[in-house]
Amino acid sequence: MLDGHRQTPGTESTFTENVSARGARVVSVRNWEKGEKLTLVSRTGKFRSSARVAYCQPLHGEGYAVGVEFLETKGRWVVWLFESQTCLAQRLSGRRETFGTEVR
Repeated sequence: MLDGHRQTPGTESTFTENVSARGARVVSVRNWEKGEKLTLVSRTGKFRSSARVAYCQPLHGEGYAVGVEFLETKGRWVVWLFESQTCLAQRLSGRRETFGTEVR
């Protein structure tokens, strides 16, 4: 979830395309300004960070890809990775064989 947009106040529920220990790429319906400060919180609430917008690029269709740099983090962000396409196919067919890792 993102919060802190200057022109459109309120929390936006969004999703993450990728994440690392230093930042993330999220998809937003809002156009963010480079350098703008925001708060990013995982849906579980186990990870929270103040962040700075590194870039904001329009996506094909609607929305924006927003690169954020973590400034002060609290907690852990759990990232689920798929080991292979076979694992993905098993998950989609209802079998739960995923592998998790944490970003600290």
